[in-house]
Amino acid sequence: MYRSYRILAFIPARSGSKGIPHKNITPLAGEPLIAYTIKAAKESTYIDNVIVSTDSEAIAEVARSYGAQVPFMRPANLSGDKAQIIEAVLHGLDVLKRKGDSYDVLVLLQPTQPLRTSFHVDSSIESFFHNGERPLVSVSQVTDSPLLIRSINENGDLLPLLSGKSTVRRQDMPAYYRVNGCIYINKTAELTQETSFNDNNVPFIMEKPYALDIDEPEDLQLADFYLRYSSRSNRTMNP
Repeated sequence: MYRSYRILAFIPARSGSKGIPHKNITPLAGEPLIAYTIKAAKESTYIDNVIVSTDSEAIAEVARSYGAQVPFMRPANLSGDKAQIIEAVLHGLDVLKRKGDSYDVLVLLQPTQPLRTSFHVDSSIESFFHNGERPLVSVSQVTDSPLLIRSINENGDLLPLLSGKSTVRRQDMPAYYRVNGCIYINKTAELTQETSFNDNNVPFIMEKPYALDIDEPEDLQLADFYLRYSSRSNRTMNP
């Protein structure tokens, strides 16, 4: 709870995954992938409840074993490749409300970012309230400046992504950021079918390593290295 606001951590974890079979519960440094997100939410100072929305009994069992609640199973029509996360969120909030369990703020945490920590969760919640409770999204600075990115047209000519002069020293180029998918925060009363979490407009800046997204097997190897290295050096992954 923060300033008397009830805060829900919502973790969407459907069963389908093309790049890595059973990705959300695949082992990473000795624990299932989803466990890291559940732990980050459970260790938060401000979050009142941690809910996992899934269509998989296997994921549900793992989630419960790490202390998350799975008070409902996600319907099949909200679990396919084309289903939007906002649909799962609205479904979950509606089911909880009908059970008499309502929340003021939603913290959406995708399970594919295992290096995000409770430090990031709490800091982002504080930022959300300090910025007038406007929709927040976590971002990371991009390595390659869009000033140097080109597309190729049908004539084989290079076309700049951005207009303007690109003959600028790298250290003088403006900073650009990308949505990294780690954290989204919204007031539940403002969520609608048209809500696009990626379009939340208050940035919460995270260092790039903490925003690692697990999409391909090599991402698991990199995450495993970060987690094992931090453990061996007796450091946490907190900044």
